[in-house]
Amino acid sequence: MERVRLDLGLLFLRLGGAGLLLAVHGLPKALHFRQQLGLIEDPLHLGAWPTLGFAVFAEVLCPLLIALGWATRLACLPILGLLLIALLVVHPEWSLEQGQFGWLLLVLFGTLALTGPGRYSLEARLVRRHAAQGGFARALS
Repeated sequence: MERVRLDLGLLFLRLGGAGLLLAVHGLPKALHFRQQLGLIEDPLHLGAWPTLGFAVFAEVLCPLLIALGWATRLACLPILGLLLIALLVVHPEWSLEQGQFGWLLLVLFGTLALTGPGRYSLEARLVRRHAAQGGFARALS
């Protein structure tokens, strides 16, 4: 029973965090890409297109992978990098209150990067299905 609660909690974190990041940041950037090119801040001086492209990757594709529970730990890394750059480089003047959404997302995706997706995930399903066969699926567990 304890394991079930833990896995349900991880599922809730994955779906809630991915949904919030996608809805609040990812989809607006992806749906208004051309407009966002003129607005995006470029703290690493890579150019607007690569910076926005990375942001869309981290805020659209990565949350979708996390929601599915596929490559969850790996998918958390671009999000964590983006959040750290936003909070520490782009907006260092923000108080904790002003940056609270970003800090909460950092804690949430940091937790998922450490724990993995849990039992209710595509990764776990594939591992269970192919556990007897060994190979790649076993390496994911």
